[in-house]
Amino acid sequence: MVLPRRVIRRLRVTRLFYRSTWLPWSRLAHRCFSDRRLETILGVFGPLSLLFLIFFWVAILVFGFALVHWAFGSEVVSADGGRSFAIDLYLSGTTFFTLGLGDVRPIGSAAKAMTVIEAGMGFGFLALVIGYFPALSQSFSRRESSISKLDSRAGSPPVGVLLLEGYNHKGGAGELREQLMDWEQWSAELLESHLSYPVLAYYRSQHDHQSWLAALTAVMDMSALMLAGIEGVESRQAELTFAMARHAVVDIAAVFNLPPMRRTPERLDEEGFRALQGMLGSAGLGFTMVEQADQRLQRLRESYEPYIHTLADYFCLPLPPWIPDADRLADWQTSPWERSPVLRGEQTRKPIRRRYRKEA
Repeated sequence: MVLPRRVIRRLRVTRLFYRSTWLPWSRLAHRCFSDRRLETILGVFGPLSLLFLIFFWVAILVFGFALVHWAFGSEVVSADGGRSFAIDLYLSGTTFFTLGLGDVRPIGSAAKAMTVIEAGMGFGFLALVIGYFPALSQSFSRRESSISKLDSRAGSPPVGVLLLEGYNHKGGAGELREQLMDWEQWSAELLESHLSYPVLAYYRSQHDHQSWLAALTAVMDMSALMLAGIEGVESRQAELTFAMARHAVVDIAAVFNLPPMRRTPERLDEEGFRALQGMLGSAGLGFTMVEQADQRLQRLRESYEPYIHTLADYFCLPLPPWIPDADRLADWQTSPWERSPVLRGEQTRKPIRRRYRKEA
């Protein structure tokens, strides 16, 4: 909660706490709840686990100081003159929370010194917790505000090819470059915040079909397409954004000790690549050299997709597709009260999932 965390480190109490609580929680949620309530149950874990983590650290500190008193020979007596480890534990608890009851007191010099130290640590711990929550909330808000922008730019869930198509207009090249710079900055902030506060990775987005992993994947998909060779598109900033986004996804996987994994079927097979090529062609975009572009795109995908697969499996987060679903509307096009979808150009598409829609 205080020190900066390194990416690669040995066993830590916080990592042990989350690995021993998240896996049973997610498995029990998948077994006991339907798809409609599953996301809500999984979303409760992040905030709830933070509270339990604080209680867990308090219990460890209180128990640890009790062990120190016991190691000094239990120089602690109660009102009736008794000495035991239970009394040491009781003194440690009352001292840490600065209750000042007075029914148990230290009698040795070492015990008195440890009592003063523990009382000061109790005050310091309270101050750290008070300052910890606002910092965590600000990091979460900055992360989610950028994710919400993808809804109107790349759909729900965000798709990299849609994000690229949105800038295929006059003056779009400059806007695309600025957007890539913004996403490079967002990826760097995501990496820093999730290394400093790993609990943020368990905080799920507040809207359907959105997540920090889906946004990061869409950004890497779009950057990979540009690096594969798109006619008339500058790829330098895409290279920088891709490097930062891949750095983030690899380090976050390392923080949670999640080795890369390959999943079959692949997110983009040969048929999907042809469909992707057709979408780009209909939008006025195209690969400079199709065969070489396919190979370059394959190599780029192999550099990050194994990591997003292992993160998606661990956090139970769906990954966005390479090819958008023609029947799915973005979240901004739907409403709990509207029965008809919002028009997009001349097409009217029906959403495949409406949480508030009653079956006939």
